[in-house]
Amino acid sequence: MTFILRFCCIILAACFVLSGCIGRKPSGTQVAVSKQPISSSGAALFTTHCVSCHAMEREEIGPRLGGVTSMLSESELISFIKNPSHAIESGNMRAVSLSKRYKMIMPPFDFLKDEEIRSILSYISAETKLRGIAPLEVKADTSSQKRLAQPVIKTGLKIELEDFVNIPPSSDKMPRTRIANMRPHPSQDGTLYVSDQRGLIYRISGSQVTTFIDLRNQVEDFVNEPGLGTGLGSFAFHPDFLHNGLIYITHTERFKGKPADYSYNNSIKVALQWVICEWKISDVKDTVFKGNRRELLRINVPNVVHGTQDIGFNPEAVKGDKDYGLLYIGTGDGGSTIGKHPELCHDLHSLLGTIIRIDPLGNNSRNRQYGIPGDNPFVNEKGSIYREIYAYGFRNPHRLSWHNGRLFSAEVGESNFEEVNVIVKGRDYGWNVREGNFGISAKDLKNVYPAPETDSGKFENPYLQYDHIDGNAISGGYVYEGPIAALRDKYIFADIVNGRMFYANIDPKLSDRSVYELSIIRDGKETNLIEMSGSKRVDVRVEYDRYTKELYLMTKSDGRIRRVAKGYTVNQ
Repeated sequence: MTFILRFCCIILAACFVLSGCIGRKPSGTQVAVSKQPISSSGAALFTTHCVSCHAMEREEIGPRLGGVTSMLSESELISFIKNPSHAIESGNMRAVSLSKRYKMIMPPFDFLKDEEIRSILSYISAETKLRGIAPLEVKADTSSQKRLAQPVIKTGLKIELEDFVNIPPSSDKMPRTRIANMRPHPSQDGTLYVSDQRGLIYRISGSQVTTFIDLRNQVEDFVNEPGLGTGLGSFAFHPDFLHNGLIYITHTERFKGKPADYSYNNSIKVALQWVICEWKISDVKDTVFKGNRRELLRINVPNVVHGTQDIGFNPEAVKGDKDYGLLYIGTGDGGSTIGKHPELCHDLHSLLGTIIRIDPLGNNSRNRQYGIPGDNPFVNEKGSIYREIYAYGFRNPHRLSWHNGRLFSAEVGESNFEEVNVIVKGRDYGWNVREGNFGISAKDLKNVYPAPETDSGKFENPYLQYDHIDGNAISGGYVYEGPIAALRDKYIFADIVNGRMFYANIDPKLSDRSVYELSIIRDGKETNLIEMSGSKRVDVRVEYDRYTKELYLMTKSDGRIRRVAKGYTVNQ
């Protein structure tokens, strides 16, 4: 998520939002420090639910949390956390001002028990006192929210969904599952494989769901929290899997001092390590993985967000093509920019914020564990750059897909835009000095400005973009080529948080850069994924089986996979 999803942790914003005026003194009883051991209760809950987006003393994806418990009573905070949108809808000045700066409204964390919320608040209170943190000052903003991108265009295109399978819960916490990727088996026998970020890959045969591999039992130091983007990131079958039995999986590990292939100055913390491994199955007909693995690449990252969340082989390449068997690996900036270390990305001397292209069966890389293709764009550059890099300047290249020789990458944005990029080898996509078509400064990631004329031609502009007025985090998709005529030649994608379904018309020249919205029909009535999943945190993923040409929607909150059964256009 992971990227990263915008519904991270409500708690930090809670204290800021509820005040009746911008700098109001606390009313009622302030939050008392819990008598429970902080390390075993509040600290653990804070780590699980909050640190992806918030720090105590500095702004990250959301506002800093230190000091918030000195502003409001415990009952006010609990009430907000369970229904945060109420403060925005009621016109609360502080709430409105913060929502304009961060360009998001948090959904309710109503799955947390009151005692769990108290533990988190107690931990924040204790840390505030220990560090002497003052509450965040918020300037009133009464201006209207300015749209920066073309509005999404509502159309008469509609789809009908049918239930496919339910993935079993991997936790008793919300979300019940963290299903993230689907891949068809290379045998084209109809079986599908679905990953859960908590470390599982499931095999789906017909309506039967079984566990294919559980990384938790096989990877020492495997970790899937904190962070919406941690755990099992992605996986891909080698195109020659039926003969060599090779599968590639990315995952996160706790930092225990293992040497990394990409590292940085030890004065900057290592939050965790992203690892890409090759897993070789003993028998390609096995329905449960048995075999061994070897490590290809290990990357240090300074934060728990924007990691190595998608990998893939070009499915259009055949044996004899230069691209056949080459693995594309997308890694975000590792939270380096929001963590106040923008120098760690947007640089050919770093693997952060890049899409790299490697030959997993070669050995001419620095660590001799994989190969660097001879036609990579920077392969002949001098110096200590990473010749693996295919393109760079990404915040979070969340999903990769191919169509007619083009590589599409969905880019989860900061506070203003969500993007779809067409990847051109060797090009710079601008993060962290560009967001969308605009300039941005690492000193203020919440606001953009017109790009300087001197930037003309320097950066590759997005193919598609939509404004945070329309959504919060993109879930990349695929160009549909199946039997449903109304969907054909459309790149179909979604917004992770609110579940809105989008598409773009794809022609040979990519002449239409508009984003369109389609709607979902069930039982003859229009509905949406919030209603269908029963959660305001939809957490949707769009998946596609290139063999059967079937399109699927996966939602983490309820663990359901739904298949697109019909598509048609109704004149408006």
